[in-house]
Order: sequence, then C-alpha cells, then structure tokens
Amino acid sequence: MTDGTAIRATGLTKVYGKLTAVDHVNMEVRVGGVFGLLGPNGAGKTTIIKLLTGLSDISAGDAWVAGYNVRTDPMHVKERIGWVAAEVILDDDFSGWENLWLQAKLQRLSDWKSRASELLQYFGLTDRKDDKVGTYSTGMRKKLEIGLALLHQPEVIFMDEPTIGLDANTRRSLWELITGVNREFGVTVLLTSHYIEEADALCDQISIIDQGHFIATGSPDELKSRVKADYIELETLDGVDEALLAGIPGVSNVRTQGKAWVLKVSSSEEVLPKLFGTVGTDRIKRLNVEKPSLESVFIEMTGKKIDQASTDVHDYRKFYMNVRRSRQ
Repeated sequence: MTDGTAIRATGLTKVYGKLTAVDHVNMEVRVGGVFGLLGPNGAGKTTIIKLLTGLSDISAGDAWVAGYNVRTDPMHVKERIGWVAAEVILDDDFSGWENLWLQAKLQRLSDWKSRASELLQYFGLTDRKDDKVGTYSTGMRKKLEIGLALLHQPEVIFMDEPTIGLDANTRRSLWELITGVNREFGVTVLLTSHYIEEADALCDQISIIDQGHFIATGSPDELKSRVKADYIELETLDGVDEALLAGIPGVSNVRTQGKAWVLKVSSSEEVLPKLFGTVGTDRIKRLNVEKPSLESVFIEMTGKKIDQASTDVHDYRKFYMNVRRSRQ
C-alpha cells in the first residue's frame, strides 16, 4: 500500500462450523504505529493475528499487510512480517546464536550474521550468545524471541500477548523494549493484550474486542473520553436493596457483578459521602472506585470488566487445540 497503511482489513471474518471467532472486523494500522487489540481471553485476538499472517484461512472479508493481499499473496506477506508468539518458540538446548542460526535457515537468509550480531548487541545479549537458552532468564528469552522476529528486517511485527506470564517488573521492562524496537527499527507493531495498563502504555491506537467484535477504536485518550462517569464497585456484609442504591443522588445506574454492586456515578467524590451515609460504613466489606480508563470503557460498552468477560466467552486457543487433537 502507498497510503501510509501497514495493515488493512475489511469485513474480516473467521467461522468454525457454527462458531464465529471473528465477526466482520474492519481495521487500519498506520505505517510505524503501535496498534493494540485489547480484550479478554478468548475474544478473538489471536485469531485475528492468524488471519492477518496467513496462518488461518479467511472465511469472509479481505486483508492487506505490508502492501500485499493476505488471500492472494500470502508468501509475500510472510516475507515481510515477524511474529512473537505467546508460546515459547526457542530451543532451550541451543545457544542464543544457534537459535538465530536456525531462524536464518528457516527463512533462507544468507547474509544474516551481521544483523544477528547487531540484534544481540541491541538487546544486551552479546555476552550470553554462546550460552544455552535454557539458562536464560524469562526477560532474556523474550528479548531473544523478539530478535528472531526482527532478523529478516520485517516491515510489520505481530506480538501475541508478549508479556503474558511475566512478573510486573519484567513486564514493564519489556514495554520499554517494545517501544524502543518500534522507534529504533521503524517497524509497525500490532500486539494483543488483556492487560489494560499495557495497552494504555504502549499503543497509539487501540481496538477493544469482545466476542469477535470490535466495540470501540481510537487512541487511549479518545477512548477514555467516551466515558463521562466514574464507577463504584461495592460489596456489603449483608443484603442491600437496589432501589436504595439507585436513589442516591448522582447515581445513574446500578447493576450486579458477582457478589458486588456496580454503581455508575457522575462524580465519585460527590457520591461517596452520600453512599456512606445511606449504606453505613460498618456494612461495607469492599469498595473500589474506577476513574475513566480503558477498563471503564470496556465496562461502558459491555457491562462487564475484562477479567469477568474472559470467563464468559469461548477460549478459541483451547478450541483449536481440541480440533487438532480430533484430527490426529
């Protein structure tokens, strides 16, 4: 494409029998941008990556990546993309250098050694390049995985849940790394995540996805500006009447979420004193205030928190696994 678009999809759909994993998705990712797919586990994020990379057939719609149609030119697409999978793709019995060598062989790269050395230096792995990957820390392994994805100098890199399973400190250091890769190598990044703060910190554009649908798209600030309210999550030691909560001045909506009440309010600062006076502080077991955030956008659009939504939808990765097993 020559219009500054690295990825475009129109009506992108994936159907497995009666199951629609991705439902008529439209998206555009600008060249050099960091685009995030934010949603609960099983929402269709990984399926979208598989469709855009040609790893899964498109049921309906079209997609273009790095200037090529995914349906008609899948090999040209694959030559121009990198992928950092959620699953570990490294060989623990190989050294860091040997993993890079293997990646070069798989991609039929002839002049790769200088590029590999540059990547090892950039990621701070030069001193450990001859050590077996099995001795690497989790953070080092992630760095090497990203290095493998960059070895052939792709135009677009896909990162599927890149920080899943990492501790908070390692996750934040990886955020800095992803930002640096985008800036230093000029590569377009599309990443998936179910971590609210991760998408907010990394992405200049985000699509919030739930049950295969895009429910909102925009910059983090644009998305958060859609929410003109605070949310108060309240759990009490005994029963509270819904009408009592709804009658508090400033409360515009009341609903249940598990054992808790969720109140949509005009201003938490103004409503909290009234709430305490109405319910009584001695009856409150737990209370949480949610200011406008990507989490509150998701709540506004779906009526659920992201972590709750993940328990209500199909986990398509488990579905794929079951399908593969059934074919063996």
